[in-house]
Amino acid sequence: MPALSVTGLKKNYGSFSVLDDLNLQIEKGSIHGLVGLNGSGKTTTIECILGLQAFNSGSITALGQSPKQLHLTKGKLVAIFDSPSLHPNLTVRQCLQHALLLCEKPTRSAPDVEKLLGVSRFSDFKIKNLSLGNKRRTSIAQALLGDPEFVVLDEPFNGLDAEGVDDVLELISTLNRDHGTTFLLSSHQLPYLEQICSHIAILHQGKISHSDTISNLLGSTQTTLQIKTPEIEAASKVLEKIPGVELLSIDADGYLNISISDSDSIAINQALVENKIPVAELILKRASLAGLFREITSGDAR
Repeated sequence: MPALSVTGLKKNYGSFSVLDDLNLQIEKGSIHGLVGLNGSGKTTTIECILGLQAFNSGSITALGQSPKQLHLTKGKLVAIFDSPSLHPNLTVRQCLQHALLLCEKPTRSAPDVEKLLGVSRFSDFKIKNLSLGNKRRTSIAQALLGDPEFVVLDEPFNGLDAEGVDDVLELISTLNRDHGTTFLLSSHQLPYLEQICSHIAILHQGKISHSDTISNLLGSTQTTLQIKTPEIEAASKVLEKIPGVELLSIDADGYLNISISDSDSIAINQALVENKIPVAELILKRASLAGLFREITSGDAR
């Protein structure tokens, strides 16, 4: 049984369709990223999954329960939203102690999760006096008092400095590796998602247009090479003879764009030089999640 199954999800705000026949499946033990343009419906999707929004049609099960029955998971599913929901006048320790009262079977103590999230020194600070990053750390600490099987994080990297991002990435990796915790991460920070996720789902025009492992998604994306040379015609003739090289275009700045599969940039540069073709610049652009995302969503204003 998957951790999450969404089938045929439709959600309208009045006459405006936000989600239109959205399908998504997340396997247990995966780290699944959810990406989309601003206003594409990422947060709406998460709210429908969690039972915080009614939807027009479709079906959702998370850990085997419908959104209206998620209380039956007894803390096995937790969610942390972009804006931390913590009482501003309680201290970090008081927030955690309060959460412990609501946790049926806590597996970690308040000091344990404070240490885990690096907020021990802020234990006696009121929430209203914390930075956004430390509020987010406290929210995650609160969610980890139990032993959740499925964690939903909405924009988990917002407000964090470089060290904080590294800490969160390490925490996600550790929980996934050591405890098999499943994650759904909704974020605009594509490089971080590419670094940590096993799978990516791209939400576009109300549907999940692509959902697969990172390796499969990027495997279908071209690695390109930009070459700057005053002898474009001669260079093109040389490049056409190299296996695995495909000529793509000559852009407005005079760069010769090629895709490469079986050849590397060193061999291509060497072939040009051996044919006495001067090379002013050689820029390798590897396949990336950001590049794939731009390719899928380019030209769409929605």
